[in-house]
Amino acid sequence: MELPAANRMDKVISCFKKSPDAVTRLICFPWAGGGSIHYARWGNVLNSSIEVFAVKLPGRESRAKEPFFQDMQQIVDEVIGVLLPVLKEKPFALFGHSFGAFTGFAVADALKRLHNLEPVHIFLSGASAPYSETRIKAPKRSEVSDDDFLKWLISIGGTPPELLANPEVLKLFLPALKADLHVVENYKCQKPDIPLLSCPVTCFDGKEDVPHDLQAWKSVTSGDFTVRMLDGAHFYLKESENEKTILDYITKQVETSGMDYL
Repeated sequence: MELPAANRMDKVISCFKKSPDAVTRLICFPWAGGGSIHYARWGNVLNSSIEVFAVKLPGRESRAKEPFFQDMQQIVDEVIGVLLPVLKEKPFALFGHSFGAFTGFAVADALKRLHNLEPVHIFLSGASAPYSETRIKAPKRSEVSDDDFLKWLISIGGTPPELLANPEVLKLFLPALKADLHVVENYKCQKPDIPLLSCPVTCFDGKEDVPHDLQAWKSVTSGDFTVRMLDGAHFYLKESENEKTILDYITKQVETSGMDYL
């Protein structure tokens, strides 16, 4: 039996602060293995002109009993299936870090191709463009043993040490992380000959992270393209100073584009 629209929305989206009068919505996509809470609380930090929707994927949080998605199309179909009516109401922007940069872009791509809807801004963080050589040649992490996987996880930082030290918690956490990496490692996307999008695109990254081919993202839009490098490694955005910088920047960009839209 299909859930009512409001229940489907609550299942897929975390929104800590409902702002029906907001000028713009910011839709946020989690990193691999991540939940929605980190972004949902941005709704309490940003001013009331921006309403924050944080995407909640199966296999975690209140959806812990649901099977993980196997491919990008499932994520795109679910997110658009739930959000399409509200995305038609008012301007929206997208933010995604790492795995979330790919899912956010895949959603933007489908929205434009299938529904002629476009964000006012796309914010992509910590990821090479999916069609870049850097990305294509990256090792497939989802296929390695748990021991090697853990070594890699420790090396990129961002995972609380107490989590890594607790085998029971790890057992719950690793499957979600590997499932998301499986999705992104099998996501195929051709470099566009002609940019499909025309909205501004901003790429953020940590200066100490492994190098990403951020410039390759420029091909997705005919609009403005900006790169912002911040101090820190892969999870630089969890550091409070960087988070403030990101949120101030997003607010300025989104409010400006929201006004242009009116």
